Order: sequence, then structure tokens, then C-alpha cells
Amino acid sequence: MSFEDARKIRLIMELRRAGVTDTRVLSALERVPREAFVPQTFGDQAYDNTALPIGCGQTISQPIVVGMMTQALDLGERVKVLEIGTGSGYQTAILARLCRRVYTIERHKDLLRDAEQRLYALGHSNITTRAGDGTKGWPEQAPFDRILVTAAAAEMPMALVDQLSPEGLMVLPLGPRPESQHVVRVRKTAEGHTLEKLWPVRFVPLIAGMPADPDRMTDKK
Repeated sequence: MSFEDARKIRLIMELRRAGVTDTRVLSALERVPREAFVPQTFGDQAYDNTALPIGCGQTISQPIVVGMMTQALDLGERVKVLEIGTGSGYQTAILARLCRRVYTIERHKDLLRDAEQRLYALGHSNITTRAGDGTKGWPEQAPFDRILVTAAAAEMPMALVDQLSPEGLMVLPLGPRPESQHVVRVRKTAEGHTLEKLWPVRFVPLIAGMPADPDRMTDKK
């Protein structure tokens, strides 16, 4: 057994003790190579249970957060998932192993390009990507059985709730300030939606719009 394999096994055992008990989720976490999704300078920390920077002010989430949020989605092999915030593509790869199709949106084009290359290299064929404003969702492909948001919304993103299928689930960090964020699970109902608060967390904020394109910025002096 290689040193890296040993570190991965240790991490999986740690996640199981911390509450990730779904065997399908644990299997996906074990089979997706996290080292492929972190910058080379942090490669030796790929199987530490910690968040790591990936550029553009974003991070690859802590493995325990990925595991717990994925588990909270209650995924099945036939479900259709929308992911808001592709980031490195790591969470996307986990989802792709557990459901029929993943649609994923990222506002940072550089991050999305790199994530697409990683996902293609790993042979995933059930992922569709888009550069865009995640707060608007993907109306053309709605409804979705599941929605996962990997950035914290200050208030409930109703545009995303509207894109859930009947009895569909959305898992997202919610809260106006980092110290008040919680992961919540939203269920679409005939009357609207229900909300279940799960656990406290700290995520980068969910931002509307697209970042400025440096290639199109002109000198204002």
C-alpha cells in the first residue's frame, strides 16, 4: 500500500467517525482522487481534512463538508442534479459517481476551464458545465431533483427553489454573515418549501453576476 493510499484510508475512516455513514458516498470519496483537484503546492495536504485555496479567492471544501453535504442530498442513481459553484470540480466528480446527470455552473471562467480538464481526464461523461451566474440557476434544464450550492447565500435563493422538481431537495449554506451560516436542507412542497437547519459552517459568499474580465478592462487614467 502506498503512503497516499494509507492517507486516503485514514481520511475515510475519519469521515465515517464524523458522521458520513452512507456507503455510496464513502465509496465515491474513496474513488475520486482529491490530489487531482488541489494545486500542486498543496498536494501533500490532499488527504488532510481541511479546505485548501484553489485560486480566484475560492477553496476546495473540507472533505467532511463535501461528505456531509453530499449525504444530505439523499442521492439516487436516477436523479438529476444542479451544482452551483463548480470550483475545482472535486464535488462535481463526487456527485457524478452518485447520480444520473450533473449540471454545474461556475462564475469564474478560469476555474471552470481547469475543472473541465480534470473531469475530462478522469473520464466523467455525465457532467454538463456552464460559465454563468449561479444565483439564476439553469432554467433551460429545470426542473432538478437535487440542487447543491457550494457558496453561502445571504437569504433563500428563490430562483433556485423554483427550479426544484416536486419533493426535490436543495442543500446549501445559508446566512448573512460567516458566523451565522448553517447548512440547510430545503424540500420543495405543493405549498412552497420546508427548511431544515443541519449544522454550522463557513463558506465563501454566493455572489450574483459575473466577475470583471481583466482582458476587457481599460485604463481609466
